[in-house]
Amino acid sequence: MVAASIDPAQRVWLRRAYDDPSSRDGARILVDRIWPRGVSKDEAHLEEWLREVAPSDELRRWFGHDPAKWDEFRSRYLAELEDHTEALRHLEELARHRRVTIVAGARDIEHCNGTVIRDLLRQRLSGS
Repeated sequence: MVAASIDPAQRVWLRRAYDDPSSRDGARILVDRIWPRGVSKDEAHLEEWLREVAPSDELRRWFGHDPAKWDEFRSRYLAELEDHTEALRHLEELARHRRVTIVAGARDIEHCNGTVIRDLLRQRLSGS
């Protein structure tokens, strides 16, 4: 259990699926539709795999991890996430009680769906 004095928004973290898991990760949740290539399920140390919150195949292909498309991707992806309120509520509830690490397979971790989910959860948890 995380100490009550810690800001709940600071309980949500983001890591690459290719990084070694840490004992400080808390609940590790994969948010990609496709399993990260070359990572075994044992190595991933995941608590859950929430495929349903991943971007649609169409949006993922359009974005192609092009940082120049980041702002538009983020906007479109947030619109898609409106259809997955239950899964997001589940993540938010987990983060209210313990540390949650969003896990994504992207090379560029700051321009991926995991970043959008992390930021959205942090915003919800901080009440803004």
